[in-house]
Amino acid sequence: MFMILGYPAPLMFGQLLLGLINGAFYALLSLGLAVIFGMLNIVNFAHGALFMLGAFVAWGLLNFLGVNYWFALLLAPLIVGVFGVLLEKTLIARLYKLDHLYGLLLTFGLALIIEGLARNEFGSSGVPYPIPSLLQGATNLGFMFMPIYRGWVVLASAIMCLITWLIIEKTSIGATLRAATENAPLVQAFGINVPRMITLTYAGGVALAAFAGVLAAPIYSVNPNMGANFIITVFAVVVIGGMGSILGSIVTGFGLGVIEGLTKVFYPQGSSVVIFVVMVIVLLVRPAGLFGKAA
Repeated sequence: MFMILGYPAPLMFGQLLLGLINGAFYALLSLGLAVIFGMLNIVNFAHGALFMLGAFVAWGLLNFLGVNYWFALLLAPLIVGVFGVLLEKTLIARLYKLDHLYGLLLTFGLALIIEGLARNEFGSSGVPYPIPSLLQGATNLGFMFMPIYRGWVVLASAIMCLITWLIIEKTSIGATLRAATENAPLVQAFGINVPRMITLTYAGGVALAAFAGVLAAPIYSVNPNMGANFIITVFAVVVIGGMGSILGSIVTGFGLGVIEGLTKVFYPQGSSVVIFVVMVIVLLVRPAGLFGKAA
Protein backbone atom coordinates (compact mmCIF):
# COMPACT_ATOMS: atom_id res chain seq x y z
CA MET A 1 0.00 0.00 0.00
CA PHE A 2 1.29 3.46 -0.92
CA MET A 3 2.31 5.41 2.20
CA ILE A 4 2.60 9.15 2.89
CA LEU A 5 4.70 10.14 5.92
CA GLY A 6 4.16 6.66 7.30
CA TYR A 7 0.38 6.74 6.91
CA PRO A 8 -1.72 4.88 4.29
CA ALA A 9 -2.45 7.13 1.31
CA PRO A 10 -6.23 6.45 1.34
CA LEU A 11 -6.36 7.62 4.97
CA MET A 12 -4.45 10.82 4.18
CA PHE A 13 -6.49 11.64 1.09
CA GLY A 14 -9.74 10.72 2.85
CA GLN A 15 -9.03 13.13 5.68
CA LEU A 16 -7.95 15.75 3.16
CA LEU A 17 -11.32 15.38 1.42
CA LEU A 18 -13.18 15.65 4.75
CA GLY A 19 -11.14 18.74 5.52
CA LEU A 20 -12.04 20.29 2.17
CA ILE A 21 -15.74 19.57 2.78
CA ASN A 22 -15.65 21.23 6.19
CA GLY A 23 -13.58 24.02 4.67
CA ALA A 24 -16.23 24.53 2.00
CA PHE A 25 -18.85 25.19 4.68
CA TYR A 26 -16.44 27.32 6.72
CA ALA A 27 -15.67 29.42 3.64
CA LEU A 28 -19.30 29.94 2.61
CA LEU A 29 -20.50 30.76 6.12
CA SER A 30 -17.57 33.01 6.98
CA LEU A 31 -17.97 34.72 3.60
CA GLY A 32 -21.57 35.62 4.47
CA LEU A 33 -20.45 36.87 7.87
CA ALA A 34 -17.67 38.92 6.30
CA VAL A 35 -20.06 40.50 3.79
CA ILE A 36 -22.48 41.49 6.56
CA PHE A 37 -19.82 42.77 8.94
CA GLY A 38 -17.74 44.48 6.27
CA MET A 39 -20.69 46.31 4.72
CA LEU A 40 -23.08 46.72 7.67
CA ASN A 41 -20.72 46.58 10.68
CA ILE A 42 -23.02 44.02 12.35
CA VAL A 43 -21.75 40.84 14.04
CA ASN A 44 -24.46 38.47 12.82
CA PHE A 45 -24.64 35.69 15.41
CA ALA A 46 -27.88 34.44 13.79
CA HIS A 47 -25.87 33.22 10.80
CA GLY A 48 -25.77 29.60 12.00
CA ALA A 49 -29.54 29.59 12.53
CA LEU A 50 -30.06 30.93 9.00
CA PHE A 51 -27.75 28.21 7.66
CA MET A 52 -29.99 25.69 9.43
CA LEU A 53 -33.08 27.46 8.11
CA GLY A 54 -31.82 27.08 4.54
CA ALA A 55 -31.58 23.30 5.05
CA PHE A 56 -35.10 23.13 6.52
CA VAL A 57 -36.51 25.25 3.67
CA ALA A 58 -34.98 22.82 1.16
CA TRP A 59 -36.50 19.89 3.10
CA GLY A 60 -39.91 21.61 3.17
CA LEU A 61 -39.79 22.41 -0.55
CA LEU A 62 -39.08 18.75 -1.31
CA ASN A 63 -41.61 17.17 1.06
CA PHE A 64 -44.53 19.60 0.70
CA LEU A 65 -44.15 20.98 -2.82
CA GLY A 66 -42.07 18.29 -4.54
CA VAL A 67 -39.31 20.79 -5.43
CA ASN A 68 -36.11 18.86 -6.08
CA TYR A 69 -32.60 19.60 -4.84
CA TRP A 70 -31.50 21.61 -7.88
CA PHE A 71 -34.38 24.07 -7.69
CA ALA A 72 -33.97 24.21 -3.90
CA LEU A 73 -30.42 25.45 -4.42
CA LEU A 74 -31.98 28.52 -6.04
CA LEU A 75 -35.24 28.89 -4.11
CA ALA A 76 -34.06 28.28 -0.53
CA PRO A 77 -31.46 31.12 -0.59
CA LEU A 78 -34.09 33.44 -2.11
CA ILE A 79 -36.67 32.54 0.55
CA VAL A 80 -34.18 32.92 3.41
CA GLY A 81 -32.92 36.12 1.78
CA VAL A 82 -36.45 37.57 1.88
CA PHE A 83 -36.64 36.56 5.54
CA GLY A 84 -33.33 38.39 6.00
CA VAL A 85 -34.86 41.52 4.45
CA LEU A 86 -37.67 41.40 7.03
CA LEU A 87 -35.16 40.99 9.87
CA GLU A 88 -33.02 43.86 8.61
CA LYS A 89 -35.94 46.24 8.08
CA THR A 90 -37.72 45.54 11.36
CA LEU A 91 -34.87 44.91 13.82
CA ILE A 92 -31.28 45.16 12.64
CA ALA A 93 -31.62 48.57 10.95
CA ARG A 94 -32.19 50.09 14.40
CA LEU A 95 -28.69 49.09 15.54
CA TYR A 96 -26.37 50.56 12.91
CA LYS A 97 -25.37 53.57 15.01
CA LEU A 98 -25.01 51.59 18.24
CA ASP A 99 -22.12 49.59 19.67
CA HIS A 100 -21.36 46.16 18.14
CA LEU A 101 -22.48 44.51 21.37
CA TYR A 102 -26.13 45.39 20.70
CA GLY A 103 -26.07 43.70 17.29
CA LEU A 104 -24.38 40.65 18.79
CA LEU A 105 -27.01 40.35 21.53
CA LEU A 106 -29.93 40.86 19.14
CA THR A 107 -28.73 38.33 16.57
CA PHE A 108 -27.86 35.84 19.33
CA GLY A 109 -31.43 36.15 20.59
CA LEU A 110 -32.76 35.68 17.06
CA ALA A 111 -30.64 32.52 16.72
CA LEU A 112 -32.10 31.09 19.93
CA ILE A 113 -35.66 31.87 18.76
CA ILE A 114 -35.21 30.32 15.29
CA GLU A 115 -33.47 27.22 16.66
CA GLY A 116 -36.06 26.85 19.43
CA LEU A 117 -38.97 26.99 16.97
CA ALA A 118 -37.28 24.40 14.75
CA ARG A 119 -36.64 22.15 17.75
CA ASN A 120 -40.27 22.36 18.87
CA GLU A 121 -41.51 21.50 15.39
CA PHE A 122 -39.04 18.80 14.30
CA GLY A 123 -37.34 17.62 17.50
CA SER A 124 -33.60 17.50 18.16
CA SER A 125 -32.87 14.49 15.95
CA GLY A 126 -33.98 16.25 12.78
CA VAL A 127 -35.09 14.84 9.43
CA PRO A 128 -33.21 13.21 6.51
CA TYR A 129 -32.69 14.81 3.10
CA PRO A 130 -31.78 12.49 0.19
CA ILE A 131 -28.76 12.94 -2.05
CA PRO A 132 -29.98 13.79 -5.58
CA SER A 133 -29.77 10.77 -7.89
CA LEU A 134 -27.34 12.51 -10.25
CA LEU A 135 -24.77 12.88 -7.44
CA GLN A 136 -25.09 9.47 -5.77
CA GLY A 137 -22.29 6.93 -5.66
CA ALA A 138 -18.53 7.38 -5.75
CA THR A 139 -15.82 7.70 -8.35
CA ASN A 140 -12.43 5.95 -8.33
CA LEU A 141 -9.58 8.49 -8.41
CA GLY A 142 -6.94 5.75 -8.35
CA PHE A 143 -5.66 6.60 -4.89
CA MET A 144 -9.11 6.70 -3.22
CA PHE A 145 -12.86 6.48 -3.85
CA MET A 146 -14.42 9.93 -3.69
CA PRO A 147 -18.16 10.26 -3.01
CA ILE A 148 -19.53 12.29 -5.90
CA TYR A 149 -21.73 14.47 -3.70
CA ARG A 150 -18.78 15.44 -1.47
CA GLY A 151 -16.82 16.53 -4.52
CA TRP A 152 -19.81 18.56 -5.70
CA VAL A 153 -20.02 20.36 -2.35
CA VAL A 154 -16.40 21.50 -2.61
CA LEU A 155 -16.84 22.57 -6.25
CA ALA A 156 -20.13 24.42 -5.68
CA SER A 157 -18.75 26.22 -2.64
CA ALA A 158 -15.61 27.30 -4.50
CA ILE A 159 -17.67 28.60 -7.44
CA MET A 160 -20.04 30.55 -5.17
CA CYS A 161 -17.12 32.04 -3.23
CA LEU A 162 -15.43 33.09 -6.48
CA ILE A 163 -18.63 34.69 -7.82
CA THR A 164 -19.16 36.62 -4.57
CA TRP A 165 -15.55 37.84 -4.54
CA LEU A 166 -15.76 38.96 -8.16
CA ILE A 167 -19.01 40.86 -7.56
CA ILE A 168 -17.68 42.72 -4.52
CA GLU A 169 -14.11 43.34 -5.69
CA LYS A 170 -14.38 43.63 -9.48
CA THR A 171 -17.73 45.24 -10.34
CA SER A 172 -19.23 48.70 -10.06
CA ILE A 173 -21.87 47.34 -7.67
CA GLY A 174 -19.15 46.14 -5.32
CA ALA A 175 -17.28 49.43 -5.61
CA THR A 176 -20.46 51.30 -4.69
CA LEU A 177 -21.02 49.01 -1.72
CA ARG A 178 -17.50 49.58 -0.45
CA ALA A 179 -17.85 53.32 -0.93
CA ALA A 180 -21.15 53.31 0.99
CA THR A 181 -19.44 51.69 3.98
CA GLU A 182 -16.78 54.42 3.98
CA ASN A 183 -19.00 57.47 3.37
CA ALA A 184 -22.72 56.72 3.09
CA PRO A 185 -23.90 60.39 2.92
CA LEU A 186 -21.57 61.10 -0.01
CA VAL A 187 -22.75 58.03 -1.92
CA GLN A 188 -26.38 58.94 -1.25
CA ALA A 189 -25.69 62.45 -2.58
CA PHE A 190 -25.09 60.83 -5.98
CA GLY A 191 -28.66 59.53 -5.98
CA ILE A 192 -27.89 56.00 -4.79
CA ASN A 193 -30.37 54.47 -2.35
CA VAL A 194 -27.93 53.43 0.39
CA PRO A 195 -30.54 51.96 2.80
CA ARG A 196 -31.76 49.67 0.00
CA MET A 197 -28.19 48.61 -0.74
CA ILE A 198 -27.66 47.80 2.94
CA THR A 199 -30.84 45.73 3.04
CA LEU A 200 -29.88 43.79 -0.09
CA THR A 201 -26.37 43.25 1.29
CA TYR A 202 -27.76 41.66 4.45
CA ALA A 203 -30.12 39.55 2.34
CA GLY A 204 -27.18 38.43 0.20
CA GLY A 205 -25.15 37.47 3.25
CA VAL A 206 -27.91 35.32 4.74
CA ALA A 207 -28.63 33.83 1.29
CA LEU A 208 -25.04 32.55 1.25
CA ALA A 209 -25.71 30.88 4.60
CA ALA A 210 -28.90 29.31 3.22
CA PHE A 211 -27.05 28.08 0.12
CA ALA A 212 -24.54 26.38 2.42
CA GLY A 213 -27.45 24.89 4.36
CA VAL A 214 -28.90 23.29 1.21
CA LEU A 215 -25.47 21.85 0.35
CA ALA A 216 -25.19 20.46 3.89
CA ALA A 217 -28.68 18.94 4.01
CA PRO A 218 -27.83 15.59 2.32
CA ILE A 219 -24.59 15.21 4.32
CA TYR A 220 -25.87 15.97 7.80
CA SER A 221 -29.26 15.26 9.25
CA VAL A 222 -31.34 18.41 8.83
CA ASN A 223 -31.63 19.33 12.49
CA PRO A 224 -31.96 22.45 14.67
CA ASN A 225 -28.41 22.12 16.00
CA MET A 226 -26.57 21.95 12.68
CA GLY A 227 -25.92 25.70 12.63
CA ALA A 228 -24.82 25.86 16.26
CA ASN A 229 -22.25 23.14 15.53
CA PHE A 230 -20.58 25.37 12.93
CA ILE A 231 -21.01 28.95 14.07
CA ILE A 232 -18.32 29.19 16.79
CA THR A 233 -15.71 27.69 14.46
CA VAL A 234 -16.85 29.99 11.65
CA PHE A 235 -16.41 33.06 13.85
CA ALA A 236 -12.86 31.87 14.56
CA VAL A 237 -12.30 31.56 10.80
CA VAL A 238 -13.54 35.13 10.27
CA VAL A 239 -11.24 36.46 13.00
CA ILE A 240 -8.23 34.62 11.55
CA GLY A 241 -8.94 35.82 8.01
CA GLY A 242 -9.66 39.38 9.13
CA MET A 243 -13.04 40.81 10.10
CA GLY A 244 -14.82 41.92 6.95
CA SER A 245 -12.20 40.52 4.56
CA ILE A 246 -13.83 38.68 1.66
CA LEU A 247 -10.65 37.05 0.36
CA GLY A 248 -9.56 36.27 3.93
CA SER A 249 -12.78 34.36 4.63
CA ILE A 250 -12.47 32.24 1.49
CA VAL A 251 -8.78 31.37 1.79
CA THR A 252 -8.88 30.87 5.55
CA GLY A 253 -12.06 28.80 5.42
CA PHE A 254 -10.67 26.25 2.98
CA GLY A 255 -7.20 26.33 4.49
CA LEU A 256 -8.32 25.72 8.06
CA GLY A 257 -10.64 22.93 6.92
CA VAL A 258 -7.61 21.15 5.42
CA ILE A 259 -5.53 21.78 8.56
CA GLU A 260 -8.33 20.39 10.73
CA GLY A 261 -8.66 17.31 8.51
CA LEU A 262 -4.94 16.54 8.53
CA THR A 263 -4.76 17.08 12.29
CA LYS A 264 -7.19 14.17 12.64
CA VAL A 265 -4.50 11.98 11.07
CA PHE A 266 -1.41 13.18 12.95
CA TYR A 267 -2.94 14.19 16.30
CA PRO A 268 -6.67 13.29 16.52
CA GLN A 269 -7.05 14.67 20.05
CA GLY A 270 -6.19 18.15 18.82
CA SER A 271 -8.50 18.26 15.81
CA SER A 272 -11.33 19.93 17.73
CA VAL A 273 -9.15 22.80 18.97
CA VAL A 274 -6.54 23.29 16.25
CA ILE A 275 -8.49 26.15 14.61
CA PHE A 276 -8.69 28.01 17.93
CA VAL A 277 -4.97 27.46 18.52
CA VAL A 278 -4.30 28.98 15.09
CA MET A 279 -6.61 31.89 16.01
CA VAL A 280 -4.64 32.62 19.19
CA ILE A 281 -1.32 32.54 17.33
CA VAL A 282 -2.60 34.79 14.53
CA LEU A 283 -4.07 37.31 16.98
CA LEU A 284 -0.76 37.47 18.86
CA VAL A 285 1.23 38.06 15.67
CA ARG A 286 -1.30 40.01 13.59
CA PRO A 287 -4.32 41.24 15.59
CA ALA A 288 -6.17 42.44 12.47
CA GLY A 289 -6.13 38.93 10.98
CA LEU A 290 -4.19 37.50 8.05
CA PHE A 291 -5.99 39.61 5.42
CA GLY A 292 -7.47 42.32 7.66
CA LYS A 293 -6.45 45.97 7.77
CA ALA A 294 -5.22 47.51 10.99
CA ALA A 295 -7.60 50.07 12.48
